[in-house]
Amino acid sequence: MKQIRLYSFLLMFAFGITAITSCTSEPKKPAKETVINTDVPETVPKQDTMKVAISGNDQMQYDISEIDVLEGQTVVLTLTHTGKMPVDAMGHNFVLLAKGTTVSVFAEEALKAKATDYIPEDQSNVIAHTKLVGGGESTTITFQAPEKGTYDFICSFPGHYSMMKGKFNVE
Repeated sequence: MKQIRLYSFLLMFAFGITAITSCTSEPKKPAKETVINTDVPETVPKQDTMKVAISGNDQMQYDISEIDVLEGQTVVLTLTHTGKMPVDAMGHNFVLLAKGTTVSVFAEEALKAKATDYIPEDQSNVIAHTKLVGGGESTTITFQAPEKGTYDFICSFPGHYSMMKGKFNVE
């Protein structure tokens, strides 16, 4: 008889703990709801200023061949000569040419303009340009991005334009 009571007691005790445990456990939380904000504008506002860093080396190479900006942006362009050769032997500049400018014709004119860092006196084909820099030097210019389109940029130091060139894309 003692065994039955003990057995009954154990059953009731086990049942009571199960009942207490099931009563005190927290209810399951519903899955998190994902909220999508539809008030966000579809386009990202344009930056007023675009900073561009470009470098040239002693192997007559720019480190980038394309620059992307937005129409009307203020462009702050820094040209750094990462080589060691002096400006007279391996000078570099950045020249952004106007649409429709034939690069080779411009370069021929630039050859005659050593006194002005190889920038011709007639700058009607030039949107912006830096001065010539030698190894270890840098220079910065600021200008407004022109109207939408694709423009050429070059180094106008004699013989460099065939290798040191790229596209300036305005959207």
